[in-house]
Amino acid sequence: MPNIRHLRVFREVARCHSVSMAAERAHLSQPAVTQAVAKLEEELSVPLFDRRRDGMYATETGEAFLARVERALSHLQTGAREAARIGARRKGRGFSDFDRLLTAAQLRALVAVSEAKNFSMAARNIGISQPSIHRAARNLERLSGIKLFNSAHEGVSLTPAAQALAQRTKLALAELQQGFDEVDDFLGRDSAHIVVGALPLARTYILPTAIDAMVRNSKRVQIRAVDGRYAELLHSLRHGDIDFLIGALREPPPVDDIIQEALFDDPLAIVAGAQHPLAQRETVAIEDVLAYPWVAPPKTTPAGSYLYNTLRIGELADTPVRVVSSSLVLVRGLLMTGDYITVISMNQIRHEHDQGIVVPLPVPLTGNARTIGLTYRRDWRPTRTQQQFLAHIREVCRTVPAAEASSVQSYSENE
Repeated sequence: MPNIRHLRVFREVARCHSVSMAAERAHLSQPAVTQAVAKLEEELSVPLFDRRRDGMYATETGEAFLARVERALSHLQTGAREAARIGARRKGRGFSDFDRLLTAAQLRALVAVSEAKNFSMAARNIGISQPSIHRAARNLERLSGIKLFNSAHEGVSLTPAAQALAQRTKLALAELQQGFDEVDDFLGRDSAHIVVGALPLARTYILPTAIDAMVRNSKRVQIRAVDGRYAELLHSLRHGDIDFLIGALREPPPVDDIIQEALFDDPLAIVAGAQHPLAQRETVAIEDVLAYPWVAPPKTTPAGSYLYNTLRIGELADTPVRVVSSSLVLVRGLLMTGDYITVISMNQIRHEHDQGIVVPLPVPLTGNARTIGLTYRRDWRPTRTQQQFLAHIREVCRTVPAAEASSVQSYSENE
């Protein structure tokens, strides 16, 4: 985490084009301002300003980094205001604009405790002593004048005010990381880390193909794919831990601070193992498949919603659902082991289908298409490297067979 004061000084110099004016606005001495800028340039290994007779003007790299710093500091300001609005400031305590006085140590402590829910574990996670992180956290409470932490037998929890501040802090850090990546890109040492939340359908073909294309064209970029449930991945996205999600979109969007970009429509199919008694039949009615044990996706997933809300399998007097799981490994194992049936995207099991392990059953379905696409924060501005990876994903999705999807109705979780 960079020195927050240095970032503020850098912004003031860029705005004023003058060390003396920046020093006055930042309430620092001119040598302190000069030293802060020099330190930041040293850390980034790139000049941020052109020193001219008529003042200091941001370089091209400096302008790009300034945009990230502006966005990061805006997140911190918004987080402080949200925390002050949510939490009751103790009378005579704290500063109204306490975001201007935040330190890297305080923010590091806040983020670490928000993730670990324990001071000792948080200290170990970031490599400092427990008294140090406890002191930084309590200093943050005194600075803001707001109660941020609640002690409990099992650990420590964040108050709603602290949660708001922690979320904005993590978004600020995500912006700064993008700024660092852009500076590295400018210096020809692109070592960006891209974090993508991978919902089930994207894991088998879309992401592997797009990642391979990205790796072939970039020697140093690292991509981390995070698996998880939609709610968990969405939380990580909104807190800056994930850059974007790919998978089935939700309709309507669950929150208003995200954007959903549709890429293609994907049909669901009723599927069984290749040796299933129904696998060789030319026609199969819905009543036929209900006579066999089912592996059902969770109700909260689009496929599970279709199964329960559209096919209404849960309303049967004797439900055939015997297993509930979204694990493709488990579903595939059960389909190969016994006479199980499931509902799933054919794109999700394209490898198993090509290998003759599973087959779609010819059960007529309607309204079985779901929209697959990207989900990202509304105010997210991807770096050039992130844009390249998104372009690879979009290109892969253009090659996904869509003939079946074009003949079915659009899918809605609320049907």
